Amino acid sequence: MGKQIPLRTTFNLPDGREIALETGKLAAQADGSVMLRLGNTMLLCTIVSAQKAKEGQPFFPLSVDYQEKYAAVGRIPGNFFRRETRLSDYEILISRLVDRALRPLFPDGYMNETQVIINLISADKNIMPDALAGLVCSAAVAVSDIPVEALFSEVRVARIDGKFVINPNRDILETADMDFIVAATKNDITMVEGEANECQEEDLVAAMKFAHDAIKVQIEAQERLAALVGEKALNKRPLPVIPENEALKMRIEALASESIYALARSASDKDTRKTRIEEIKDETMAKVLEEFGEETMAEWKIAAERYFDKLKKKVIRDTVLSDAKRLDGRKYNEIRPIWCEVDYLPAAHGSSIFTRGETQSLTSLTLGTKQDMALIDTALDPHDDKFLLHYNFPPYSTGEVKPMRGPGRREVGHANLAGRSIRKVMPEDFAYTVRVVSDILESNGSSSMATVCAGSLALMDGGVPIKAPVAGIAMGAIADEKGRIAILSDILGDEDALGDMDFKVTGTAQGITGTQMDIKIDGMPYEMLTKALLQAREGRLHILGEMAKAIGSPREDLKPHAPRVIELRIDREYIGAVIGPGGKIIQEMQRQTGTTISIEEDEKGGKVAIFGPDKTALDAALARIQQIVFVPEVGSIFEGEVEELAEYGAFIKFKGKTGLMHVSEYDHRRIENIADVLKVGDSITFKILDVDPKTGKMKLSRRAITPKPDGTMPTDEENAARAQRGGGGGGGDRGGRDGGRGGRGDDRRGGGGGDRRGGGGGRGR
Repeated sequence: MGKQIPLRTTFNLPDGREIALETGKLAAQADGSVMLRLGNTMLLCTIVSAQKAKEGQPFFPLSVDYQEKYAAVGRIPGNFFRRETRLSDYEILISRLVDRALRPLFPDGYMNETQVIINLISADKNIMPDALAGLVCSAAVAVSDIPVEALFSEVRVARIDGKFVINPNRDILETADMDFIVAATKNDITMVEGEANECQEEDLVAAMKFAHDAIKVQIEAQERLAALVGEKALNKRPLPVIPENEALKMRIEALASESIYALARSASDKDTRKTRIEEIKDETMAKVLEEFGEETMAEWKIAAERYFDKLKKKVIRDTVLSDAKRLDGRKYNEIRPIWCEVDYLPAAHGSSIFTRGETQSLTSLTLGTKQDMALIDTALDPHDDKFLLHYNFPPYSTGEVKPMRGPGRREVGHANLAGRSIRKVMPEDFAYTVRVVSDILESNGSSSMATVCAGSLALMDGGVPIKAPVAGIAMGAIADEKGRIAILSDILGDEDALGDMDFKVTGTAQGITGTQMDIKIDGMPYEMLTKALLQAREGRLHILGEMAKAIGSPREDLKPHAPRVIELRIDREYIGAVIGPGGKIIQEMQRQTGTTISIEEDEKGGKVAIFGPDKTALDAALARIQQIVFVPEVGSIFEGEVEELAEYGAFIKFKGKTGLMHVSEYDHRRIENIADVLKVGDSITFKILDVDPKTGKMKLSRRAITPKPDGTMPTDEENAARAQRGGGGGGGDRGGRDGGRGGRGDDRRGGGGGDRRGGGGGRGR
């Protein structure tokens, strides 16, 4: 077989950059295969779907995996195996973005096992591939024979300098105050996820409209590529025929409808509803088994369960729309009771409990050092992260028994939403590594939003100076063919499964910091979406008010048992002196003081952070560093200790430095021998007269701060003149003895010195 000639189509982003979609050259045995190229960035997507569903398959088994090849950026993986292994959290998040947009587009009843694999095979580090994954996935579906109800695409929309930009490069994305990924078909927005610096609801809707216009262009390009492929892409495989038993379906409706209606109107709690719906189902199935016979029901058992589940959904939705009341009796915009508590865990650096209805999060805060930062080893953007939020969802939170196998994709996604929402209010130059852990102890609706609230409370309890408290709320919507729409605030778990739209909005009192939307209803008008967002804002403000009853702002100080930190700036040339050869000096300081010291170099010089268990340890380490980086200034007054006496003066040690006080600089009267007035170990106060800029030698003077015989103080001019004419030679900045031995000449001549010890000064009177 010869080289394949690919089919190709192109389109331009709003800024003029060209995106190419190509098929027919790579991975020809997949049902659909497309290579996307933008500049040097290339994504390959394949999709394969089984020709038929497994017998009795009750759900649609779709898997979406996005993975970045390290070779795409010329890197070897940093893990032990030196190869790509399990998906990173970042890759899981992109996989979820594609999955959530693609899954609802498959027709009802399509149960064929389907697998989507997206690989980043070449990369420009400045181009963000996450916004391109949805496009290449849908294009792969478009050129295949796999049936979907509509094509889709995804784009990133960011607001930069007040203007919306589609798929901005990484370098300018850092300046954006809104950053959302939007998925849509030609007609409808289907998914939104992202973050903002406290944007307004109207801004979010405007961003979605702007993104939708760009998505329509991308879907047209997919349609052109499918037309080039021809028959395979245009004539999709037929849907499997699902046999129906209308008599059984109608009988189940007749037997169960009234009981389900009664349950939907009973305003019961979760356990009661769950128990009662199982009773209704068992009673109904027992009755139809009796009426239709065991042989018939053995054949139609799966269908009967499907009929019951659809009936349950239909009845509950109709009840909510008709009665304007919800399963637990609340009004549409009513929030469940909330109670909060902080400082619950005595040994943690901060803690909180947030309980809303039957959802509860116990959240802890831990403060660590720079060494505790997490290495995020992604192909495109390896970096250290000093803000970590982890979310745990144990099976007991829903009263279930399941194996504990670590966080799954859902947990990763929930942690990301909560983390990016809180990250927006974190202080910019906070010296600690921060880890927030949310353990969900009870769940019935939006544990991710409980995590946002509990995380904000724990940070404030721990004294972390966040800019403002953040709260989150889960919203839902139910609509029918009659045009009735119910927008529900603070949805239950049951309402999440029943609704046509569910979205989560987080933010402060000033605006939105994060959102995640899944819109399952066709033709959701933007006006209704705006109304839903404004209703979410009312709920968010109510939740913030309830949180404020426990704690309204960060504590003024950290917990007494939390690690302490001091930060200081040092000149670049002193970084090596603090670290020492092979790290010897900094390691010795850490060992002797019990602290942890980190140094970062940036454009401003060195940034030193000292972490310690208490103030005493911090002060000891700080003093050691200040001794090393101390820069003496002429005119400064210090107190020091006499370290050594010589014929011509005294060597004084202070702040890790040593300078020479010539005998003539002790007093206005003549002193024959410095030993007559000073001895080793004496404390003495002095002024720095001069510092040699090349050698660092210092001339010190007690005389400069001692009143003259007439009672007046020496002037700066007099001191400067003496410093220029002569006086003591300076000591080295490591305590060396470089002072001069010079003769005792008068105050006009100064002294001549030896070639090693520098010049002595005149005795100036």
